[in-house]
Amino acid sequence: MSQPTLQEFLDRVQASIGEATFVRLNLGIPVDRDGIRNVFVRPVVLKEGFMLSFLYRYPTRDLTRNFPPEEALEILRELLGRQFLNGFLSATNGTAQLTFRKGQTTRLVLGKAEVTTPPNLSHDRVKKRSVAPTSHWLREIGVTTADGAVKAGMEAKFRQIHRFIEVLQPLLAETGFPANAPVQVVDMGCGKAYLTFALHQHLQSTRTGLVTVTGVEARAELVTECRATAERCGLGGLTFQAGDIASCTLPEGGVLMALHACDTATDEALAKGVLSKAALMVVAPCCHQEVRSQLTASPVLSEPLRHGIFRERQAEFATDAFRAALLEWAGYATRVFEFISTEHTGKNLMISAVKSKRPKDPEFAAKAVRDLADFYGIRRQRLAERLGFSLESELPTIPPPLD
Repeated sequence: MSQPTLQEFLDRVQASIGEATFVRLNLGIPVDRDGIRNVFVRPVVLKEGFMLSFLYRYPTRDLTRNFPPEEALEILRELLGRQFLNGFLSATNGTAQLTFRKGQTTRLVLGKAEVTTPPNLSHDRVKKRSVAPTSHWLREIGVTTADGAVKAGMEAKFRQIHRFIEVLQPLLAETGFPANAPVQVVDMGCGKAYLTFALHQHLQSTRTGLVTVTGVEARAELVTECRATAERCGLGGLTFQAGDIASCTLPEGGVLMALHACDTATDEALAKGVLSKAALMVVAPCCHQEVRSQLTASPVLSEPLRHGIFRERQAEFATDAFRAALLEWAGYATRVFEFISTEHTGKNLMISAVKSKRPKDPEFAAKAVRDLADFYGIRRQRLAERLGFSLESELPTIPPPLD
C-alpha cells in the first residue's frame, strides 16, 4: 500500500473539514462482499458540536454512527485499502477519488467540484415520504400519534407501508393508465388494510381520474372496523366488503392485490386476475403446501431434500417460479423480488405481473412451464388448473385472451 497517497487523500479530507468545504465522502468496492456494502459520510452539527455522520450500509440494514473529526479520520484510515478499495471525497472546491488496485498500489484522481454550495449540517433532515406521517388514517389505525410520530412497535409497519408505495409507483406507470383514467383496485384478504389505505391515498393524490379501492376480508369484525375508519377520515372511493377470494369479483382491466394469501389462495387470486384481464397484479405468496408434497426433483437433489428446511425452501422456489412462468404464458410481464427486508418478516417475496403489450410466444412459454413441472415432478397445480393449462399435454395450450 502506498501510504503517502492514502495520507494525501486523508489530508484533503481534513483540509475540507477545516475549511468548511466538506460535502460528502463515499466508500465503495468492498473487499468482503458479504459485509458492509458502502459507507456514506456527511457533516452534521449536534449538541456535542461538529461531527461526521457515518452511514454503514449492510445487505439487510443500515447503521448510523457519529464521530468527531479526529476519530473519523482514523476510522477512514482503517477502512480505506482494507475493507474498501474506493474512496470519493466531494467538497465545494473540488473532488478527490482514491482507488486501490492489485498489488495494493493506489491512484489519486482530482476533479472539479460537483457541488459549490455549503452542505446542510442539520442532523434531522426532512425525509420525503410517499405517505405523510400526519395522515389521518395512519393515526386512526394506530400507526402514528396525533403529531405524526410513529408509535413504539409500529416502526416496521410504517416502513412497510412506504416500501409498498415505492414498489407500486413504477408498476402503475407500466400499466399505461392515463392520469385522468379511472382506476379500480381490489385488495383480496386486506386484513387490517394498512396497505389498502396507503394505496388509496397515493392514488387519490397522484391521479385526476376516478379512483375506486375495495378491500375484501373474510373477518367481519375487521370489515366493520375498516369501514368505520374510512368514514371517520372521509375517504371517498374506499370501501370494504366481507368475503374471500373465491367469492369476490374483479372489474375488467383493474388492479389486483393479494398479500399473504395462504397456499393455493394465491393461485385463486392470480387466476381471477388473469381471467378478468387485470392490468396489474401484485401478490405476496404465503405457504406452499400443494407443491411441497409433490417434489420429486432430479436424483442429485434427493439427498438434500431429505432435510425439511431445504424441502420447504425448494417448494417455495418451485411454486413461485411456476406461477411466474404461467403468468408469462398468459401474456404478462412478471417480476419476482424481495418486498421488505427479511429482518421484518420471512414472507417477503412479491410477484408482480403487468399485462404485456408484447407477450411471449405462447408455445415457447408453455414449454418453459412444462419443463419446470417435469423437473420438479409437479403433476397438479391450482393456477394451471384454473387457467386450463395442461401440464402433461404436448398439444398447444391456448392462453386466456388479453384483448
